[in-house]
Amino acid sequence: MSENNEIQTQIADTVQLLRKKLGMRDKTLTASVRKAKRQLPRRIYKQAMVLANSEQMAAHPKLRLVLDTPKLVRASEEVQAHLGGINRADRRMGRFLGMLGGLAFNLLALLALLVVVLWWQGLI
Repeated sequence: MSENNEIQTQIADTVQLLRKKLGMRDKTLTASVRKAKRQLPRRIYKQAMVLANSEQMAAHPKLRLVLDTPKLVRASEEVQAHLGGINRADRRMGRFLGMLGGLAFNLLALLALLVVVLWWQGLI
């Protein structure tokens, strides 16, 4: 019986990690995972969907008994390990540096185009 309650606890912990690390504000794991699909690797997304598909069955006392508990525990541990390793500050800095790199490339391309046009007009 404690294993079945453990599944519900792990589902709740996974929802909390999705809120904390990825900013998902949905109440259910299914909705949160579907919105976070593009931010998760395929393997982690599949494991999270296995966990999300069992969410409603885990809430029902009789259907909870037919769940494959070891498989769900492994899926939950894998998803939580991935979400626990996410560093929000590093992701933010990566986006900022990517934007800065794109801006620098565009400025260099504009400068090169300006030099080509000036050379073509005979001003250089």
